[in-house]
Amino acid sequence: MKGKPNSLDIAHLAGVSQATVSRALRGHASVNRATRERILQVARQLNYTVDKNASNLRTQQSGTLALLLFEDPTIDESNINPFFLSMLGSITRACAQRGYDLLISFQQLSRDWHADYEDCHKADGLILLGYGDYLDYRSRLEALVAQGTHFVRWGAVLADQPGLSIGGDNHAGGLAATRHLLAQGRRRIGFLGHASLHAPEFLERHQGYAAALREAGLTPDPLLQADAISTEGAGYEAASLVLERGARCDALFAASDLIAIGAMRALFARGLRVPEDVAVVGYDDIPMAQSTHPPLTTVQQDTRHAGELLVDTLLRMVREEDVQSIKLPPRLMVRQSCGAAQQPARTPATVTPLPAGARRARRQARS
Repeated sequence: MKGKPNSLDIAHLAGVSQATVSRALRGHASVNRATRERILQVARQLNYTVDKNASNLRTQQSGTLALLLFEDPTIDESNINPFFLSMLGSITRACAQRGYDLLISFQQLSRDWHADYEDCHKADGLILLGYGDYLDYRSRLEALVAQGTHFVRWGAVLADQPGLSIGGDNHAGGLAATRHLLAQGRRRIGFLGHASLHAPEFLERHQGYAAALREAGLTPDPLLQADAISTEGAGYEAASLVLERGARCDALFAASDLIAIGAMRALFARGLRVPEDVAVVGYDDIPMAQSTHPPLTTVQQDTRHAGELLVDTLLRMVREEDVQSIKLPPRLMVRQSCGAAQQPARTPATVTPLPAGARRARRQARS
């Protein structure tokens, strides 16, 4: 073969059309996995590289996705919730595997941050991680839908949400965690975390918690619930408040691992043992959860799969294909903070279509 290899060379050796090669190299869903792998293998053998500048001129796309992180209060200077760090790695790998660059930035909530990305052709679409107060944040999502911006976020899948989300089945997670505590003989189970529309994920986890209690013939005690954002400090304060109320408590279900770790500190400060006196369950399965003393029982969210789905869903939106919100099943990771029991099987994922009106608005705004 003379000269630089091109897509015609790949098509000849792979036994497909040049158009199929082009779609496969762009990661288009119309090319099946086996064909895509064969094409990529031939491309590697020929040391073929995509001329991104030429490709972008043809498609009027940047070949870049933007990942916007919400700044969270942390004990270090990262300002990134540790739950999102593992998802960040998965998103980065998924973009690289699909031939896309990734632009990472903090969300600037004080201005119209979205105008700096897709509108200015810096990125073909946005991935949003974190949001603070959902009721305040919702108007920004509505603005993105109105102007036809391609975006997908990690968060609760809500019936009336603007745009779409990839998120965990929080109700199922809360149900599994509380059922496990009940199976350990715990009856006075507290909940730490904001249980309101300001934090939809926490609210759904609380609803699962309450449903499990009612299954067991118990009524949630408001004295055993305390609001908390997802920080260790907030968990410490929330657990301290529950203990200071004087209500009997033999278990705590925290809406995040960070809250649970802070709660354990508060229990230890008062001479209480975990799990002998008070069992503790968290949510997220961040790496730190395995290093606490005792190791923290928690509800795991599959960040690797979530990162891949966020990227693939956004790319389908860019290609104007049908898209859906997706709920991922949780998994209870049983460790020593509340004793041992058989882990429940995963529940099937469920999907929620993007409302037709939102799809029309997006297409009209893009036209």
